[in-house]
Amino acid sequence: MRLCLFDAYGTLFDVHSAVRRHAAVLGPKAEPVSLMWRARQLEYSWVRSLAGRYVDFWQVTTDALDHSLAAHGIADPALRASLLDAYLGLEAYPEVLAVLMELRGAGVVTGILSNGSPMMLERAVKSAALAELLDGVVSVDELRVYKPDPRVYALACERFAAAPEDVAFVSSNAWDAAGAAAAGFRAHWVDRAGQPREYPDFGPVVPLTDLSTLPALVAAERP
Repeated sequence: MRLCLFDAYGTLFDVHSAVRRHAAVLGPKAEPVSLMWRARQLEYSWVRSLAGRYVDFWQVTTDALDHSLAAHGIADPALRASLLDAYLGLEAYPEVLAVLMELRGAGVVTGILSNGSPMMLERAVKSAALAELLDGVVSVDELRVYKPDPRVYALACERFAAAPEDVAFVSSNAWDAAGAAAAGFRAHWVDRAGQPREYPDFGPVVPLTDLSTLPALVAAERP
């Protein structure tokens, strides 16, 4: 079996699209609010994993937004509610639909392995009209621990009945790609910002500038 699994947030779905929809209201604070929201979202997931104080990713996302808004002096309950609602319907990156169609056309099994809660992932997949192009969606929620904990990658192998070496895994997060490589996956890092490689000792990772070249790489990497 050829299997390609994707991280969701930042890989398939543009995490900054929620704030962009409200850029006119936020003005010059839009970009810093969005960047801090994302940074705290990731930080809170790591801290909670390490501390053994799990809450689901929707709570983490809400807490991170509250911090970002407070840090930028924004107290607007209606805007907060609108931003959270927008996060449940993030835009997919422009190439996502075509890439998934090409992979499925080549007989590749496709899925998501994400920190997102089941509710968040269901809403995001539905909003982006990707449900028919995915064979499965796996959330960390049942483990109550976040990536890059090795148990998360093992869960994906269990759910898809695949050996680690059979899995092509794609993430825009260097730490996630590294975690997948350490778990024995064929890891791909979507480096849209042109950043240097991180965690080289975790295992080999194939860098991508976007997802468009992925189908050809997966075809060449047939296990």
